[in-house]
Amino acid sequence: MTTISRTPSHEHLSRSVSPAPLESQVGGHPGVMTSEDGSLIMKPALPVEVAFYQAVLTDPALDAMRPYIPKFYGTLRLEGQVDEEQSAFGQIAIKQESATAVKDEEKESIVLENLSHAFAKPNILDIKLGTVLYDEDASAEKRQRMEKTARATTSFEAGIRLTGFQVYDTEQNVPVKIPKAYGRALKSADLPDGIAKFFPLATSKGGAAAPSHLTVPAVSADAGQGTGLPADVLLPILESLRDDVAEIRDVLSGVHVRMVGASLLIVYEADVERAREGVRVWLQGEGDEEEEDEDDEDEDEEDGKKRPGPPYAVKIIDFAHTRLKPGQGPDEGVLKGLDTVLRLLDGRIEQVKASQQDSA
Repeated sequence: MTTISRTPSHEHLSRSVSPAPLESQVGGHPGVMTSEDGSLIMKPALPVEVAFYQAVLTDPALDAMRPYIPKFYGTLRLEGQVDEEQSAFGQIAIKQESATAVKDEEKESIVLENLSHAFAKPNILDIKLGTVLYDEDASAEKRQRMEKTARATTSFEAGIRLTGFQVYDTEQNVPVKIPKAYGRALKSADLPDGIAKFFPLATSKGGAAAPSHLTVPAVSADAGQGTGLPADVLLPILESLRDDVAEIRDVLSGVHVRMVGASLLIVYEADVERAREGVRVWLQGEGDEEEEDEDDEDEDEEDGKKRPGPPYAVKIIDFAHTRLKPGQGPDEGVLKGLDTVLRLLDGRIEQVKASQQDSA
């Protein structure tokens, strides 16, 4: 067990972290752990990723990216202490006593917010971004292999690959995980089907079958009972999410960076009543959308009831091969991928609107 001690100017707070595997992981490499309360994740990190997170906290040129990446609390090796003097922007930086430092870089982890923690039943999608899948220091053999992989999947043509996702079966109260093999098998023409499976509608039974060359668990675009949100809840989530992805695209168009292996992570609430309440408070303005103080952020100002969680979250994650490239312009492959995501969301929005008209 690792104990993180924080000593702010007015209080003393010790946080006890008993890591356990992150059960909701749908993409990336194995080894991601979560804290005992589920609010933090700890993942092995290379120096390049640590450097990027630190740069986002300190480089004014990257300020616009900060709202669209997970909160970064520093690095952790076995045992650590919070270094309050090194914290930035209200976040926690963790320093390491030299006596317990571990030289093996694979044993150093970054500590991040767990984006799925705020959701009772999180539907989670990892979308790998970019047309280039190899880092600048990759061997010729790996470059050739990764170029072949990009062309064999949707990465080269569309700039994205659906790495993996989970969608809750709310009747059985279990997440249905769609494996990485599904995303690898998709062709660009199949991507709308994949997005529809991640954003299923609960209003009709049955639905379009997966293309014949795909193997996927029973999650359809129109899932009927047990899976999916009703159109009046799903539609505002899709529209607001689409706006956020457009903002992320705008921000990254002004950042000179190469983001090999980065992903767009989308999480939204599968519990219908929690999602509906989240839409009401967070998206329709029937509550305070401003971030509140840490001590009472879950309390409603009017009646003291627990404030509903957000209906969705979307962030850029995974920066193990992200490098700043001043003067070299944005990552066009990543921008291409975000353009694809925007088109897919537009298509799903139109499908949901059509379902509302059909049921009217």
